[in-house]
This record gives sequence, C-alpha cells and structure tokens, in this order.
Amino acid sequence: MNKKKNGFTLIEMLIVLLVISVLMILIIPNLAKRSNDITDKGCDALIALVEAQVNAYYIENREYPADITKLIPDYIKEDQTTCPNGDKLTISGNEVRVES
Repeated sequence: MNKKKNGFTLIEMLIVLLVISVLMILIIPNLAKRSNDITDKGCDALIALVEAQVNAYYIENREYPADITKLIPDYIKEDQTTCPNGDKLTISGNEVRVES
C-alpha cells in the first residue's frame, strides 16, 4: 500500500520561486531605466520640433517670438509646450530651453 504521490516537493517549489525572484530583480530596474530614457528622448525630439517652428516663425515675421505662447496655434499645439515628463519649454531668441 505504498502509493507514490505525484507533485512538486517543497525544495522544487523554493528553487522555482528563487529563479523567478532573481529574474524580477534583474528585469524591473532595467524597465524603469528604459522608461526614463524614452521620456528624455521624447523631450529632445520635442525641443527639436519647437526650434524648427521658432525658425519658421522668424522666416515669416522677421523676428523671434517673445515667448512660446506666440507659436500657438499656428506653429505648435498647446500640449507641445511641455515635455512628457512635465518640464516646461521656454524660448530665448532662437533657442528652446527646458525649465524644470
């Protein structure tokens, strides 16, 4: 009457949990870093776009805009005045800067 039960032993379950934990420790910080990199690249792309629109404004008006609101709505949209991380863009001459 010695029946063998099918299933996992406690040691096998602990090893599986250990492997899953190690993978999570390695993957989660990397995902957070990638998210920050994507946000920074999005901000850089937005700055390049706004700088191009500042130059277009200059070509049409022979002067640089006094502030970024002068570009709305003909050159940029309202939501293009802030980076994806929430930092505001400002204009100084033909240069676009990020204001934290």
